[in-house]
Amino acid sequence: MSFNYGNMMKQAKMMQKKMQQIQEEIKKMEFEASSGGGAVKVKVNGEQEVVEVKINSEMIDAEDFEMLEDMVMVAVNDAISQAKEESKKKMSSITGGMDIPGLF
Repeated sequence: MSFNYGNMMKQAKMMQKKMQQIQEEIKKMEFEASSGGGAVKVKVNGEQEVVEVKINSEMIDAEDFEMLEDMVMVAVNDAISQAKEESKKKMSSITGGMDIPGLF
């Protein structure tokens, strides 16, 4: 049984191209999360950057800034978690479920 280096390189290039396509697809995605029963809504993109924060002033106690800060933090962390999970799921479809350090 001989090792076909050329075939392995061809497969690696195909895998790299597919990974780049998925990364571009993920960048365009948006993930939304809310907290406080919808009082705070946050959107992040596939690069895990916050792109929108909405605060429903009717549902917020103007005197309780600490609670508002907590709700924003929860919503942001949830949206980022969704983005990470989607990225991991899409990339694992290419890697066959292998966990490649530094890839996700």
